Amino acid sequence: MPLDRDQVIHIAALARIGISGAEIDAYAGQLSGIIDQFEVLNELDTTGVEPTGHAGELRAVMRDDTPAESLPPDDALSNAPRREGQFFRVKAVLDE
Repeated sequence: MPLDRDQVIHIAALARIGISGAEIDAYAGQLSGIIDQFEVLNELDTTGVEPTGHAGELRAVMRDDTPAESLPPDDALSNAPRREGQFFRVKAVLDE
C-alpha cells in the first residue's frame, strides 16, 4: 500500500517531526514497505479469536501488604555508604 506525500506529511505532523521535501519521498517508500510487511497479517484466519487490547493477561502482580518484623538497625544499615549512629547519613538538600 503506497503512501502519498500528503499522508507522509500528516504522519509527520502527528508525530511532531519536521521533515524536508526530500525526506518526504524517502519516508513514503520506507513507511509503505513497513505497511506491506503488516499486510501479511490480513492472511491469518482469526475466526473464533476474541479481540483484545492487550497481548497478555491483566492482573495485579503485587503481593498482599502484610505486616512483618522490621530489620534490626545494624542489618538495615550494613550496606549504607555513610551512617551516623542508627541513621543513614545523607547530604543536606536544604540550605539553612
